[in-house]
Amino acid sequence: MFIVFEGVEGSGKSTQIRLVAESLRACGIEPVVTREPGGTAAGEAIRAVALDPDLHVDAVAELLLMLAARSVFVREVVRPALAAGRVVLSDRYELSTFAYQGGGRSLPMDKVKELNAVATGGLRPDLCILLDVDVEHGRARGRWSATDRIEGEERSFHERVARSYRDLARSEPDVALIEGRGEIQDVFAAVWEALATSFPETFPPRGC
Repeated sequence: MFIVFEGVEGSGKSTQIRLVAESLRACGIEPVVTREPGGTAAGEAIRAVALDPDLHVDAVAELLLMLAARSVFVREVVRPALAAGRVVLSDRYELSTFAYQGGGRSLPMDKVKELNAVATGGLRPDLCILLDVDVEHGRARGRWSATDRIEGEERSFHERVARSYRDLARSEPDVALIEGRGEIQDVFAAVWEALATSFPETFPPRGC
């Protein structure tokens, strides 16, 4: 199955992916842990261009870069892993594009989704875990990078992204909105509960 973790900068995605992966290993399941944009040689190269603060990349070019990386990611990482019966845990996927390029950059959402469907071949996550934190809380965690062009955008951009994420949680299928501002283990308990509710055979409600 394909599980995606989403949220604004500093929402705790990486931490929660690590905890879920560790718990799956305790259950005898070795997940594929990956990130997007990235996860492939081409994707990492595209990521470096898209996030380089010294480069000017307009909104449309940024969208197309993200989708180019995603196309390779789906075909080289996700589909082969799913075909082999693996559990894929990804840090970001299509909801990021809807929130950042659609919401943050104000590109037409219908066009963003249409182009995304071309890039993914229609592959959607089985579940998206959306960690909900406000922008100020994410900033306070100190994980924002001055060398990341998108993280370095003004606060109003990130506020639009956060609002878009919340709107998407209501409109998109298979999205579990999780309060991300609590203690790490409390957030993890809520994440695991969401996974166990949807997939109890893979994510036992009481763990392994």
